[in-house]
Amino acid sequence: MTAPNRPDHIRLTSHPDPEGKARFPIQWDAPTARERGPVIGTVSKPGLRNVIGSHGGSYSVYRALAVSAGALDPIRRPDLTNTYPAANIGPFPQWTEPEKIVSLDPWGHLVADVYKQEIAEGLDIRPTIAITRARLDLIEIREALEAGRLKADGHSIHENGSVSVVKVAIDPVWYLPGIAQRFGTTETTLRRTLFEQTSGMFPELVTRPDLHVFLPPIGGITVYLFGDMGRLTDPRTKFTCRVHDECNGSDVFGSDICTCRPYLIHGIEECARAAQQGEFGIIVYNRKEGRALGEVTKFLVYNARKRQEGGDAAATYFERTECVAGVQDARFQQLMPDALHWLGIRHIDRFVSMSDMKHDALVGQGIDIVERIPIPPELVPPDAHVEIEAKKAAGYYTPEPQKPGALENTSGRPLEKY
Repeated sequence: MTAPNRPDHIRLTSHPDPEGKARFPIQWDAPTARERGPVIGTVSKPGLRNVIGSHGGSYSVYRALAVSAGALDPIRRPDLTNTYPAANIGPFPQWTEPEKIVSLDPWGHLVADVYKQEIAEGLDIRPTIAITRARLDLIEIREALEAGRLKADGHSIHENGSVSVVKVAIDPVWYLPGIAQRFGTTETTLRRTLFEQTSGMFPELVTRPDLHVFLPPIGGITVYLFGDMGRLTDPRTKFTCRVHDECNGSDVFGSDICTCRPYLIHGIEECARAAQQGEFGIIVYNRKEGRALGEVTKFLVYNARKRQEGGDAAATYFERTECVAGVQDARFQQLMPDALHWLGIRHIDRFVSMSDMKHDALVGQGIDIVERIPIPPELVPPDAHVEIEAKKAAGYYTPEPQKPGALENTSGRPLEKY
């Protein structure tokens, strides 16, 4: 097998050049993409890199395998012709408000246009956000049409049951000073802990204090938008939103031990209905499998719960997770509001979730919530009642929905009631 082409000038960039000056510095909260600067995390010209890590999140390792196998030229640059966003999003004031967005690049979908000249000259700048249009084809939506809960309109919902959406993929881009502040720690402590817990995978975390942006090797976010995109910029728009954390077993394969897919589908149905009513629906899907503990840990916990004396029980639901993982939940919703800040959202009229952690994270970041929508009891699978009872007992979520206007208004903006 022929070895892949390799640039002869590649070198370790673990220490800054004392005489060097960054050609493309990053000013995180700058008012424009050009003033902010591009995020350059590619390996073709290491001297131009201005971030720690590499593009692609968790998929960067697969890219390395492709290079090792000789299937991918390591210095190849993507051809971004006709990859521009299929819908316009932003800019919104939150993009430049200090500390509002710290875990994604708000300008990440615009780089092919903003830096067109630099890319043409050979600079390897890559989008970290992609926006396309699609249709969702879900059996539950067809069932909702048959039951009369939804009606086809040929625009939002089609006769065959498919639902039109704008779909957004977001790779994580962490601004380390902002991440540290969000979690109530120092940037130095955060960088050292990331370095130690990844076994030194990213030495620049401790040797390059001049680099403040990190591309972590984790899963990203997918956002599904329902309705006329022009409504995003209209302050009168009412928003329905479901923030959902990944559960592959339920979301994809229909496992009945939890309520994840039923609640996700319920959120999609509510968002589709909102679009038909001249409102706007948002599904934010975070790659945080097993409460960000991973699927292996989750399955180990399943075994432990079901094999304990007396069988699976609400009283030991979280205890068994902590016994295996050392922590009950590692999602830490502090970063979750960033995707909604990116969309310019200041209020959510109908929040399809009863999670207090999600609610508190959003309200704490200045996003008002008018009403919380619980999962209908008939959608809870029989085997998932242990989960529901355990969460009630643990104060994990508010068991009874609060009525419109009953929640605290943190911004001072009048909240409309239904």
